[in-house]
Amino acid sequence: MILESIELVSGPTPTASVIWLHGLGADGNDFVPIVGQMNLARVAPIRFVFPHASEMPVTINGGRVMRAWYDIPGANSTQTEDEPGLLRSQAQIEALIAREKSRGIAASRIVLAGFSQGCAMTLLTGLRHSERLAGLVCLSGYLPLAQQTAAQRQAANHDIPVFMAHGRQDPVIPFARAAQSRALLEQLGYVIEWHEYPMPHSVCAEEIRDLGHWFERVLPA
Repeated sequence: MILESIELVSGPTPTASVIWLHGLGADGNDFVPIVGQMNLARVAPIRFVFPHASEMPVTINGGRVMRAWYDIPGANSTQTEDEPGLLRSQAQIEALIAREKSRGIAASRIVLAGFSQGCAMTLLTGLRHSERLAGLVCLSGYLPLAQQTAAQRQAANHDIPVFMAHGRQDPVIPFARAAQSRALLEQLGYVIEWHEYPMPHSVCAEEIRDLGHWFERVLPA
């Protein structure tokens, strides 16, 4: 079953797709406004797909039911990751990629993007995808199942462009954890375009501007 999504196009007859994954407790509406805030005049026409994650109880939030890509059992999520949940959502995102391909968009013209939990899913799925993707946008998140990445990653995406950004005052996902994820990825040979901003667990105008420039390079008109 394909996840319900919001879709938005930046121009007629899209030749590229961006699948944008929201954070914990949000939904696909969360990043829709970003499209209009980026200068995409020099970027190919894009179909933006903003899926809604399934609803589930989240342990760290007292078991409250909310949209989430996976459970967070406790504060130290590096030691107690919800691997079944991560893999379930990975399969759902793979289905979204397959749908874009069935609509005529080549894998090499598909970008995965995500914020927080969505960032984690972007890295988990993108590095393991069997065909070369156009790029990965990783905002205010981290690399999940980090110790499995070396063995499970696919060679097709060994040189994929990665835009990775984090706020220096992030109280939700500490800056140090994002930096650790970046270092591990660089040790594996990935080239990371790293950005850091004076912000909490959010996005800022400078970040949106930088992301627009990155799209110009990755999906030029």
